[in-house]
Amino acid sequence: MSSRAAAMTAAVLAALAGPGCTRSPHAAAPATVASVAAAQPAAPVAPLSAQSSDGVRIAYQVYGGGAPAIVLIHGWSCNSSYWRAQLSELAQRYTVVTLDLAGHGASGANRSDWSIDNYGADVAAVVGRVTIPRVVLVGHAMGGAVALTATLRIGARVLGIIGVDSFKSIGLPPPQRARVERQIAPFSVDFSGTMHSFVARYLFTGAADPGLVRRIADDMSRTSPQVAVASLIGLSGLDFAPLLPRIHVPIIAINSDLGDPTDEARIRKVAPTFRAITLAGTGDFLMLEAPQRFNPVLLREIAGLARGG
Repeated sequence: MSSRAAAMTAAVLAALAGPGCTRSPHAAAPATVASVAAAQPAAPVAPLSAQSSDGVRIAYQVYGGGAPAIVLIHGWSCNSSYWRAQLSELAQRYTVVTLDLAGHGASGANRSDWSIDNYGADVAAVVGRVTIPRVVLVGHAMGGAVALTATLRIGARVLGIIGVDSFKSIGLPPPQRARVERQIAPFSVDFSGTMHSFVARYLFTGAADPGLVRRIADDMSRTSPQVAVASLIGLSGLDFAPLLPRIHVPIIAINSDLGDPTDEARIRKVAPTFRAITLAGTGDFLMLEAPQRFNPVLLREIAGLARGG
């Protein structure tokens, strides 16, 4: 998806469909662990489950009320809890749905094909259980690509797609699978050690709160290595070119400026409805690092989609 400084990290970051692999030179004020933990999410209606197209049980929760429904899709090796700093504000205005993709969180893992299309089927299965007619899909990193494939399955109910540190690789050719497999091999050899190094070095700025970095690295390292590696291979093989002409709703990115910038001109050549907002001084997990800056932007973009543009 792009050529960057470190070969293994380049492939992984490209597969995440979001951040670049060089640190930003700026130093932003970090969010503290305490401030993130202090955000009190709304109480869910109940823990629920849906069945994906291949029979995997997908756990999800519903918060708040109102229309449209906002469906929050987590990223690679994450889970629905990564949206905890957004739940309270979103649920005051909308019906909010969080889910754990197959192999993540509380969802089942009885799957052999970890493709982005199958992850899109997970989202579609959950949306099929939601009674609110119109939905906005919000996806973090890999979750942005999942939102695209889910949109093709859900159809006209989708008002728009919002990616969070996502879509930066649209318009670039997919990397060769053999090269990707070589470059992500360290995750198969020492998953926990490689994940801790990778998260700390490439997904955050140097000014990020060390406690938050450590907590996310610890959490991501507990993902099934088999699921994580297979998902990276599936994502790296996703070709946006035949996918995007079939999507006719707005595609918005709220991105960090970590690594390579979002090339809007290149992306709009294949996704004419695309536009991006950049939050300076943030890393890949900007919704947890800077919720006080991120949440108003997310709410504004959702409101625009709800109004019809």
